[in-house]
Amino acid sequence: MNASALPARTEVAIVGGGPTGIALAVTLASSGIDFILLDRLAEGANTSRAAVVHARTLEVLDELGASAELIARGVKITRFAVRDGSRRLLTVPFDTLPTPHPYTLMVPQYETESVLLARLRALGGDVHRPYEVASAVQDEDGVTLTMSTGETLRAGYAVGADGMHSTVREAAGIGFSGGAYGESFVLADVAMEWTPGPGEVSLTFGTAGLTVVAPLPGGHYRVVATVDDAPAAPDLAFVQQILDARAPGQAKVTECAWSSRFRVHHRVADHYRAGRLLLAGDAAHVHSPAGGQGMNTGIQDGYALGRALAAGALDGYEAQRRPVAQRVVAFTDRMTRVATARHPLVRGARNLALPLLSHTGMPRKLATELAELNYR
Repeated sequence: MNASALPARTEVAIVGGGPTGIALAVTLASSGIDFILLDRLAEGANTSRAAVVHARTLEVLDELGASAELIARGVKITRFAVRDGSRRLLTVPFDTLPTPHPYTLMVPQYETESVLLARLRALGGDVHRPYEVASAVQDEDGVTLTMSTGETLRAGYAVGADGMHSTVREAAGIGFSGGAYGESFVLADVAMEWTPGPGEVSLTFGTAGLTVVAPLPGGHYRVVATVDDAPAAPDLAFVQQILDARAPGQAKVTECAWSSRFRVHHRVADHYRAGRLLLAGDAAHVHSPAGGQGMNTGIQDGYALGRALAAGALDGYEAQRRPVAQRVVAFTDRMTRVATARHPLVRGARNLALPLLSHTGMPRKLATELAELNYR
């Protein structure tokens, strides 16, 4: 619905047409709730920060009728390997988890958005583009959204699924408590010869930072690495340098298809609702990409909020979802700090303890936490 005219009124205005916003829209469309989904971009993103879809999210997508197509586009991975350099410390298995999807699905975010959008269109909905919301003012009866063009939309409720710098959260006056990591993060999608192969996701610890290598469809790999100060556009040589230092002799990068640099915050909104203004996804929580849980938590937010709106049970939304975000933020923060420990004694204790824990129930607990099956 590019450049389509806005109606005068809707029941639910969703600000942000990423995976969270589209998942919410699909949930509302399935329940017969009137909505308008707005996004400031003229078209959807064709690059991808998120590349992991976990089991709980696939269960949600089952409910939304969108899982089969996405699974067909992705790569199923049944284990994460935790390493220090080339030394394997721990294997985290997903193939015994109690779910119809005992694996992690590796698939670029734009594919997830594409599948969700196709499902939304099949239900008669779409994204209104490009509409940038400049302000959101609520009163007893609803919310008035004013676009940067001056156009207005009246809604019963407005949902901010508009990212970390959320206009809706700011309009609601909701705080965003937390902080930022000192390091920057590098993302790169590459073609390379990789000794561990495409059968697992590798999380490599080291004094220089955390490095994640994950297989993608089409024979590519996603590389995520913390670095003290990354260039704005990391190139092939920079990615090769990182892998040579952190996984010596294991990688030969032959192509860099896409790369990016960003800084990561660990924050949770103080509330998920202020009257008729609500938050979901990155507008409500941001955290380290270790474990790949950001988009997953957002899609689950959208589904939970859609069900709450359909059931007239909004009072329970924050109580259900905010503790999940707090737990994910705390878990990924611990994972990041353990992975990047620099003191020799701390690193030695960590590298001694993890192989011992492989003989306990810890690997399965870690898999359950990463898969977000505790959040049903």
